[in-house]
Amino acid sequence: MIAIRRIVDADDAPRAELAALLVDTVDRGASVGFFAPMRTATADEYWNDVLAQLGAELLLWVAETDGVVVGSVQLELCERENGRHRADVKKLFVHGLHRGRGIASMLMAELEKQARANGRSLLVLDTLAGSAAESVYRHLGWSRVGEIPEFAAFPDGTLHPTAYYYKILAR
Repeated sequence: MIAIRRIVDADDAPRAELAALLVDTVDRGASVGFFAPMRTATADEYWNDVLAQLGAELLLWVAETDGVVVGSVQLELCERENGRHRADVKKLFVHGLHRGRGIASMLMAELEKQARANGRSLLVLDTLAGSAAESVYRHLGWSRVGEIPEFAAFPDGTLHPTAYYYKILAR
């Protein structure tokens, strides 16, 4: 059984499990802003920063199975006057041992539901071009806009292109 829940504040967050999820993601080769091997202390710092920002503009969900975090995703709501219709999807993570079980789809469905509830009709994201994540986003109905060469580094430091996607949500 997989449960999706929103983390509303830092006190509600399973910090050690979130750190372990990030370490697993990076050490398995995902380009999410860090180099491998990832130190737990670096993951802790990252999550402390994210948790400190939770509120009206940044939302966080986790996927749990048997009470253990196996995935997460963030939504950053644009609060500028001319951008209140859009939001950025950030850092979709699924633990390597739990991929292929629909967890990413479940997290994204909840994210889209909450984006609509917050009046957002346009979502955008970027991901490593050629990565497995691209097939996930295409499967979920996202449209690829293009890519920028040498934008992101793999965890080993080599540069690769990043691909940009958008999705217009039904109202």
